[in-house]
Amino acid sequence: MNLLDSVRRRFARPPEQVRAAVDSAGDGDERILAWGKLDGNEGWLVATSRGLRTLDAAGAPVDLLRWHEVALARWTARPPGGSFQVTPLAEVEPGVQTRQPARRFVLTDAGDLPATVRRRVDETVVASQRAPLPNGGGALLVARRIPGQPGREWTVVFDDDTDRADPEAREVARQKLAELVAAEQPD
Repeated sequence: MNLLDSVRRRFARPPEQVRAAVDSAGDGDERILAWGKLDGNEGWLVATSRGLRTLDAAGAPVDLLRWHEVALARWTARPPGGSFQVTPLAEVEPGVQTRQPARRFVLTDAGDLPATVRRRVDETVVASQRAPLPNGGGALLVARRIPGQPGREWTVVFDDDTDRADPEAREVARQKLAELVAAEQPD
């Protein structure tokens, strides 16, 4: 992409289908930040102030993955587009999340979407620390900002679901998390 194309893209308005779909979602505060056209005329992938939206070919909203629910978003460029592999998180119990199967999105035109997704996901993570577990596994202890909520929310993401089911591993993760939360509390 040359400089002129880059400037045009920067000041371009989202396509009408994208604007209409986000407006119809019913959240007057949701803003469109970047968008990309899915390969095969399958629709759009749209970064908004709330999360990553998928729109079908007709422009109808299919899914919204909120920024704090993204474990990983990996971009692979293949100009003029590329592909995203997005790994969502799901809460399985209070304070414990699990990684869901990755979703792959192939884009014919990505524009500013890769940089926007990276920035938004990174902005939700306040702190993270790996914790080794007794059986050789591990857990990620993560503090995230959740839009519309004060403070931050700490969660545990086990590397493997078998660790989540192991009482000893759960206790070690709980203790490590308690230590991190206590360390950030004022005396």
